[in-house]
Amino acid sequence: MNPLLDFSGLPRFADFTPALVTPAVDQLLAENRALIERISAPGVPATWRDFVQPLEDANERLHRAWGVVGHLNAVMNNPELREVYNSNLPKVTQYYTELGQHPGLYARFKALRQGTEFASLTPAQKKIVENELRDFRLGGAELPPAKKTRFKEINERLSQLSSRFSDNLLDATNAFAHYIADPAAVSGIPEDALAAARDAAQSEGKPGWKFTLHAPSYLPVMQHAGNRSLRELMYRAYVTRASEFGKPDWDNTSLITEIVTLRREQARLLDFANYAEYSLEPKMAESPRQVLDFLNELAARAKPYAERDLREVTDFAQAELGLDRLEAWDLAFASEKLREKRYAFSDQEVKRYFPETKVLPGMFKLVETLYGLRIEPAAATAWHPDVRFFSITDRTGTPIGQFYVDLHARPSKRGGAWMDDAITRRLKSGRVQAPVAYLNCNFSAPVGDKPAHFTHEEVTTLFHEFGHGLHHLLTRVDDLGVSGINGVEWDAVELPSQFMENFCWEFAVLQPMTAHADTGEPLPRALFDKMLAAKNFQSGLQTVRQLEFALFDLHLHSDFDPAGGKSVLELLDEVRARVAVVLPPSYNRFPNNFSHVFAGGYAAGYYSYKWAEVLSADAYSLFEENGVLDPPTGQRFWNEILGVGGSRPALESFVAFRGREPKIDALLKHSGMVQ
Repeated sequence: MNPLLDFSGLPRFADFTPALVTPAVDQLLAENRALIERISAPGVPATWRDFVQPLEDANERLHRAWGVVGHLNAVMNNPELREVYNSNLPKVTQYYTELGQHPGLYARFKALRQGTEFASLTPAQKKIVENELRDFRLGGAELPPAKKTRFKEINERLSQLSSRFSDNLLDATNAFAHYIADPAAVSGIPEDALAAARDAAQSEGKPGWKFTLHAPSYLPVMQHAGNRSLRELMYRAYVTRASEFGKPDWDNTSLITEIVTLRREQARLLDFANYAEYSLEPKMAESPRQVLDFLNELAARAKPYAERDLREVTDFAQAELGLDRLEAWDLAFASEKLREKRYAFSDQEVKRYFPETKVLPGMFKLVETLYGLRIEPAAATAWHPDVRFFSITDRTGTPIGQFYVDLHARPSKRGGAWMDDAITRRLKSGRVQAPVAYLNCNFSAPVGDKPAHFTHEEVTTLFHEFGHGLHHLLTRVDDLGVSGINGVEWDAVELPSQFMENFCWEFAVLQPMTAHADTGEPLPRALFDKMLAAKNFQSGLQTVRQLEFALFDLHLHSDFDPAGGKSVLELLDEVRARVAVVLPPSYNRFPNNFSHVFAGGYAAGYYSYKWAEVLSADAYSLFEENGVLDPPTGQRFWNEILGVGGSRPALESFVAFRGREPKIDALLKHSGMVQ
């Protein structure tokens, strides 16, 4: 049997080869299409058992098989796999587009909704039916034939463009390397970053140090290197990736224009005024105007704090660092120096307290305490030797879920951090299918025989992704379409992840997961207090930066006409003029590496980070009232948020947990932006 078609257990990574992909995809697509023709025939009862269940079974098989391919393409990218992935992507996209427009399936779902059985379905099943009817409308099922065909063409082209955008960015990132032989030129860079750079150079038979644009190499240079010309060189290379300043084949500029143009056309085919309206249809937010008002209100509150932050670091850079003009490549460096002086500690000092070997068990201990669970290592084959695998059980030993953890950066792995599903919980043949998740990050790998150490920001990122993982893994919903994160409104899906970040600022949570690299001593209370005092350091700058991205995304997909004479960069400049306080150099090509929006599913949805941050801060405030390690409050969060998945509207879930609708006050308080 083709290992991609073995759904009896975990993915068979040890048996995977790119040659398996096309036969598996072709077989699954053929089987699914044959099944669809059978169950959409007029004589087949429009019931859950005879219609919905077989369709879910078939689509789950395709999702699981293609999910393995997509996952490996993201974490172990190579030319052969990339070619196979991109050659099969149009076929898979075409299938899902056909599925969303299939008249027979649409008619069957309408018949189920209008039939007598609907009243006896569970709330989760009813929600699935309602979601399906909505998605058929959004998928073009009601379009006339010519417009249906065009809608399909756009979907297929958009999937190709998004994949190419991501590939271009990865290739441009991997293509850059800067070698330094002079020790004086690397002054200030932390020793662990230098050790990794030295190993990278030696692996190529070169002396000195090798620096790249991958985060574990790039960020320490920008934050700590005293060599200003090195910071400028690295900054320029980073912000011009996948642009006209590099290899033409990797330039994402034309892809951005085509993506925005096609999204606009797609929305108008369905009689939406713009893509933002189309994108918001299944989300919590009701309209682009509502989102813009939310973002602009937050910007008005945050900008004075951002302006204060910039004045402080500019004055400090002039007085203490001799920098008469603070450039973009100076900002992280000067900010770190200011923080060190003001709060008497550095990120690197804190990093020495967070070894991977303590952080993971400490994070698991938190989850075990809040939810009454056990998390233990388990056996499974994986795609790389660094990957670890864990199982979650309740205190009686009943399996809850399993997950892979892939924490370290490497050239074959796309940037950033993310969670993805391998298997989703559902009730199948009378038995619960336990969920499985992937947690992926891009942290520094161990050097020599020492464990990897994480910055506090990286610890927070890990907690964030595990929050997504718990949303997937702790679901109690038995129906696939709304189990875990399935069916959750996109602007609420960040609630559990951002909620988890709050625990990274609790001493009772942090101290047990720390041990100093040299002494083994836990994090001292005095150092934690300094960290806490510095928690909202430059929170104004950080907030307006996120708002800049969110407003750019929303305007790009609502009131921007790509054929109207204004460029994407000009639109971004307009947004920056309103909300930003730091203006980058003219050569900065941020849109060309904005993967969230052009390759990651956040189109007209980047606002959701701030939208969900309101929800998460307000939800966490109940823990602050009851005790941050209070198991009853944890159980309530599991029952009302994590456990229900997408089986009911996110606002209902929030109100069930918090007892009222969300307020922005907790977010402003947590960010230190209150008078």
